[in-house]
Amino acid sequence: QVQLVESGGGLVQPGGSLRLSCAASGSISSMPVMGWYRQAPGKQRELVALSMRGGTTTYADSVKGRFTISRDNAKNTVYLQMNSLKFEDTAVYYCNAILAGSQYWGQGTQVTVSS
Repeated sequence: QVQLVESGGGLVQPGGSLRLSCAASGSISSMPVMGWYRQAPGKQRELVALSMRGGTTTYADSVKGRFTISRDNAKNTVYLQMNSLKFEDTAVYYCNAILAGSQYWGQGTQVTVSS
């Protein structure tokens, strides 16, 4: 069983930055895939960014060049650095991990981009 706890969400103006953190209960170095997803009101949950154990990352087209996913294995934490935030980035952001064929989700953290 893996527990994921997100933090770092909040209210930010357009063009601003936030860094989300996802603390895992186990060693993230053993998790082949970790990622961030988001769900805006009235919309389906969508992929934001993935981090593979070997170092490969992938991003949704809508966030490429603005968001960066990274892992800190020593802290068992995954980060999502979000820059140049836009109104349409407003959503609940969820951390996700895949381990031994099972998916795990955090409780989510709200990000609101508003002027």
